[in-house]
Amino acid sequence: MRFEKIAPYTYRIPRQGKMRVDAVFFASEEILKDLEAENYASLQQLMNVATLPGIVEPALAMPDIHWGYGFPIGGVAAFDPEAGGVVSPGGVGFDINCGVRLLASSLTLEDLLPRQRELADTLYRLIPSGVGSERKDVRFSKRELREILKEGAGWLIRRGFGYPEDLRFIESEGRLPWANPDKVSDRAFERGAPQIGTLGSGNHFLEVQYVDEIYDGEVAEAFGLFPGQVTVLIHTGSRGLGHQVCQDYVERFLKVAPRYGIELVDKQLAAAPIQSPEGQDYLQAMAAAANFAFANRQLIAHFVREAFEAVGYTPRDHGLRVLYDLAHNNAKFEEHGGKRVLVHRKGATRAFGPGHPEIPPEYRRVGQPVLVPGDMGRYSYVLAGTEKAMGVSFGSSCHGAGRKMSRHQAKRVARERNLVKELAERGILVRAATRATVDEEMPEAYKDVSVVVEAVQGAGIGKKVARLRPLIVVKG
Repeated sequence: MRFEKIAPYTYRIPRQGKMRVDAVFFASEEILKDLEAENYASLQQLMNVATLPGIVEPALAMPDIHWGYGFPIGGVAAFDPEAGGVVSPGGVGFDINCGVRLLASSLTLEDLLPRQRELADTLYRLIPSGVGSERKDVRFSKRELREILKEGAGWLIRRGFGYPEDLRFIESEGRLPWANPDKVSDRAFERGAPQIGTLGSGNHFLEVQYVDEIYDGEVAEAFGLFPGQVTVLIHTGSRGLGHQVCQDYVERFLKVAPRYGIELVDKQLAAAPIQSPEGQDYLQAMAAAANFAFANRQLIAHFVREAFEAVGYTPRDHGLRVLYDLAHNNAKFEEHGGKRVLVHRKGATRAFGPGHPEIPPEYRRVGQPVLVPGDMGRYSYVLAGTEKAMGVSFGSSCHGAGRKMSRHQAKRVARERNLVKELAERGILVRAATRATVDEEMPEAYKDVSVVVEAVQGAGIGKKVARLRPLIVVKG
């Protein structure tokens, strides 16, 4: 693998073979060793992305890069619709608008500790998790679900599941307006209908945390963060509905790509021109799934508030507000370099810099909040977007720690251990549907997120604001 260092924590793979543009990735020395250990498989995927029609230079990967379906996870690619640019479901991922929402409370660590165990049990009871998890207490008809797919989080808020001010602090105000439920298959509706308000399985989680370190006092104050403050991080997406949308359109695009003269170096990069009927259909279906995911996190946030109230904290006591909610897996039209381009982010997030009009007014002076979950045994970070990110990464940053072990490998390593007991001895209470879920999500299965954040800050595509330590983890 031939690449060159072009700036701190920044490397370029020069255009070669069928690549249409250079590829750029952000990494530390430690991350480079991880990439070498996997024989640069995820960087090869990045080079494959650079072969797609209409791509705008460069193809990008964030420091949490690892191997994914077609595109590497951590991949960012922008396509020009006026230059034959394409849309690729593999560049968004199967869990459309998987993302994270951070709730900030008025409570401190000292306030929470006496009720930690009771709160852990209540959260686990009120928020279904695990493979195929469903809600039994709140159900929506197909007509209502169609409205949710069009209107996103706002539909739930208007029916009492949250506060009107929540919307201001959700990316795109919790709704992609070009959504069209007619482009979503009946099978996707069937899979998604009972799953709204649920975490699901895999790496999805809900964590109660506290702020244990502030790095930038001015930005932390703008975000409303203070030392010892209790926060809640929700990580989930569009569940079976989004997975089915991706599946449906990958199959469709594999059939039509040759008709449009699109040569695929990897079938998992199945694509169609943005301006084609198939491309437009996918974008409308993807937006509908994204709206489902925004609504899913909204409903979970409602039940988080109910859980705090059930253990004795009044709404005034807990003060749980949405600090920010942002997507990991989306394709959105944005202005970059004076052009309107379609930016695919897969396992990557927006990191818009100060002054950008899409940032909530309360944060606009300091930049967009960037939420970076770690593993369940260490810490997560809050960053702020930067002006440099707007120039070098299409306003993008990392989305998490990034796996370093397969799920199978992690379960094998964890076999002789009792991770729930180990974490409890460190003050972290875990509630999970199965032991297998905990084992495959063991802390050592992930890169240390601080290493990823070091590369983000070193490359200038994000700025450290605060660190959060886990207290309660609800896993699927």
